[in-house]
Parts: sequence; C-alpha cells; structure tokens
Amino acid sequence: MTVDAGVATARDYYDSADADDFYHTIWGGEDIHVGLYGETQDIRTASRKTVDHMAARLGDLSGKKILDIGAGYGGGARRLVTEHGAGHVTCLNIAPRENDRNRELTKAAGLNDRIDVVDGSFDDIPFDADSFDIIWSQDAILHAPDRKAVLDEVARVLKPGGQFILTDPMQADGLTDTSDLQPIYDRIHLPDLASFGFYREELGNRGFDVVEIEDHTPQLANHYGRVAEELDARRADVKASDAFVDRMLKGLSYWVEGGRAGKLAWGIMHFRKR
Repeated sequence: MTVDAGVATARDYYDSADADDFYHTIWGGEDIHVGLYGETQDIRTASRKTVDHMAARLGDLSGKKILDIGAGYGGGARRLVTEHGAGHVTCLNIAPRENDRNRELTKAAGLNDRIDVVDGSFDDIPFDADSFDIIWSQDAILHAPDRKAVLDEVARVLKPGGQFILTDPMQADGLTDTSDLQPIYDRIHLPDLASFGFYREELGNRGFDVVEIEDHTPQLANHYGRVAEELDARRADVKASDAFVDRMLKGLSYWVEGGRAGKLAWGIMHFRKR
C-alpha cells in the first residue's frame, strides 16, 4: 500500500516509542480520545464514558458488523463487544505499534474471534463496498490529509441504512481568523481542521442524513487540560524523554487555549446512510 506523506506523518508519530508510552500511560490506557467529564475527573473513566454514550445511540448491536477507523489500542472495540453486544468489530489503524498492543489486549480478553485488527489507512479502506452495518471513529479523522477521501471510503463500505458515528477535534464553524490555531495545524502537519459544518455538508453530499449532533465542546479543553495535569504530575512514570514531555505539555496547552477561546469544537456526530 502506498502511503500519503501526511498519513505517514501520523503513522510515524503514533508508532514512536515515546508517543506509545505517553498515550498508554497517561492518556487513557486502552482509550486515546476525548472523555466526557462531569461526576468524574478521571481520564480513563471519562474516556470510557464517551464510548458508552456513543454506543447507547446506536441501538441494538447484536449481530452488527462494525468498522472502527483509527482504532488506536482498541478499547472502544472491546467495550462494544463485551458491554454492548456488538457481533463483530474490525479495527483499522495505521500505526503498527498501536495495533500490536491492540492485538495483545484483545487476545488477553479472549476476544480474537470477535475482533480483528487490520493494518491500514482510512482513506483507502481495504474492504468491499457495503461491508459494514456501522462505522465508528473517535478523534482520528483530524489527522487525515484528505478528509473528503475518508468520507468517500466511509460511504463506500457502509451498507445502505447503516450508521456512522464519530467524534473529532475540530475548529469552530465560521472562523474568519484562524491564526491562533496555527500551532495546532503545525503539530498535525495539516492546513486546517474539520468542523461540524464540514461533516454536515460533506456527509449530506454523500447520501447521509443527520440522526443527531451533540455539541460537547467544553469537554475538549477540559480533557486536554486534565491530560496535561496528569502528565506534569506523573513525569516519573513516563519513559519518554524530558524534551518529549515538555513538547507535549506545550502542545496540549494550545488545545486548551483554543478551546477556551471558542476557536475549537468537539462533539458526537451520528449519521445514517440513505
């Protein structure tokens, strides 16, 4: 498979030993996405709450074939199978190191017969058309150099009547000055982020109807702030270099500042293919 330069950048970052150690140790263990906070300020609990909240919107999952694009360590996939009754989940992810850890955790949970882990990119999904009942994605599509190509692939492999549910760190709709977000663009090596409006329009153009869009934007700054607090407090638990930790803390601060300034957005987006 030929990999786009932007895809390779994301793959190489998430496949690095420092990033793997940080995400597994600090961010959430099996889950590396934004959490839903409220009663809890614990990162792992809040991250798992996001999975449960999304799954509850999909209805009965028994017998359903689900594709998780950008699956990370597969925490969502294992939760969908063990707690929400999903028939089978395929995890598609670009980073071999994450995929290896996903396979280890899935095997340890005794779920090899219900979860597959596939090395691949979500802008070139290696499955036939109309293969899945549900496509699931958590905070991954922001890294795609061509997000429209990802949505083309989602539309292709999802069955008619199938559901697409996702979260994504985004920029706010209607921004006229994005200069404050340049440090974030630089970190992901892309010129912009998507938005709620982008997903509504582009998925509408591909034959999807909106089921529900939940705007949980305050959770974005809250989550990145909690991760930064945890990383700073647990430096000794992280094997990554001090330079990596310092860069990560600086990077996290951009997301916190952008979120609090109303320049960023985050939420749960639920669509159905006609």
